[in-house]
Amino acid sequence: MGGFFGVASKGDCVFDLFFGTDYHSHLGTRRAGMCVYDKENGFDRAIHSIENSPFRTKFDKEANTMKGCYGIGCISDFEAQPVHVRSHHGSFAITTVGKINNSEEIVEKILKNSVHFFEMSNGDISQTELVAAIINQKENFIDGIKYAQEIIDGSMSMLILNDKGVYAARDKMGRTPIIIGKKDDAFCTTFESTAYLNLGYTQYKELGPGEIVVMTPDKVTTLAEPGKDMKICTFLWIYYGYPSSSYEGISVEKMRYKCGEAMAKRDDAKPDVVAGVPDSGIAHAVGYSNESGIPFSRPFIKYTPTWPRSFMPTIQSKRNLIAKMKLIAVKDLIEDKSLLLIDDSIVRGTQLRETTEFLYNSGAKEVHIRPACPPLLFGCKYLNFSRSSSEMELISRRVIEELEGGPVSKEVLQEYADPDTEKYANMIEKIREKLNFTTLRFNRLDDMMDAVGIDKDKLCTYCWDGRE
Repeated sequence: MGGFFGVASKGDCVFDLFFGTDYHSHLGTRRAGMCVYDKENGFDRAIHSIENSPFRTKFDKEANTMKGCYGIGCISDFEAQPVHVRSHHGSFAITTVGKINNSEEIVEKILKNSVHFFEMSNGDISQTELVAAIINQKENFIDGIKYAQEIIDGSMSMLILNDKGVYAARDKMGRTPIIIGKKDDAFCTTFESTAYLNLGYTQYKELGPGEIVVMTPDKVTTLAEPGKDMKICTFLWIYYGYPSSSYEGISVEKMRYKCGEAMAKRDDAKPDVVAGVPDSGIAHAVGYSNESGIPFSRPFIKYTPTWPRSFMPTIQSKRNLIAKMKLIAVKDLIEDKSLLLIDDSIVRGTQLRETTEFLYNSGAKEVHIRPACPPLLFGCKYLNFSRSSSEMELISRRVIEELEGGPVSKEVLQEYADPDTEKYANMIEKIREKLNFTTLRFNRLDDMMDAVGIDKDKLCTYCWDGRE
């Protein structure tokens, strides 16, 4: 999905920019970049691949050579960014988080005759470059940002760097967060509140939906007031967010405890231990254990010291084996045990089926599976969530088509989204059979939303119920 970090400082900003960006490494897998502005030397930008090595090792040189009082940095799944642009607005750098569903339409109707676009290796247009081009269609810089927010179908949050400061613009529906931090000589802007905690910043404000601000070392100025309507992604709390972060004042870790508690209250399983799939399932499992009184255990450990998140060797014949090698069994905690295992979600089902087989092969008697969110029925329209972007890769959709004898309407899918229907029960049982679980029970949508604790109308739940 990606994340970003920006700094406006009275002194050199590179130290904060380097570590603030690095704290977003869990959000992306392929590219990272930093761009700084210095009054004497202008812009300095660096972009590197982080597919097989951590951000810190790739940007170690830049951390010691870049200089500037303003800067933006990003972690990205696909794109090489920040993009540096020269236009009638002057020079600026831009980085984005979001998804544009109508990029071809925008190019065809608005930009076809005036702009050349960089095409990425997968054939897609760089969305960050496209956003920059949209902004340049307006004479006023802020009007250009508003115009981009207006015509983009999907979502778009962005940071923009120029000689006047760092601009932050949150998606018009607030689907992703932007948080401002403050210390004596600087302001920062960040996707994850985690990113500034160890850099001396405290929270200054969280931008509202569609809000646009500009940061200088002395102040944060609002350029566009926030809108009233919000649809922040609920999956940020369930999976994508870092445990120590908060969004809309709600702690990710605390929300996950509440999810686990809610699942335990509705469950009648009697396992020997409760465990979480590392890493995002662990907090949900702690909440379940605390509520149920069933001991929490770690029957397998994720080995991470030399395994970057996206690492995968080129030896094709060994890919399936290597995909499992991060998990190491603690056989004494598995053998002859009934285990209740909590993961953040079930997407394709392949990985959790293999994990279950791994536990059975290590001596487990039973493996009860409890995903922390409801079945994923719809591909995300609003963010580049690689886990749920292709609907027919979702095991729930494949099972529904088997049960219904072919493709189904959105109305039928919404029947399957209701946990009190026979269709829902049939779907769950079919998934259980396919993945070889002892029992399977998903968290309910209403319980999950209650665990967040903000107005339910402000939460996006599209991937579970198809409601926009």
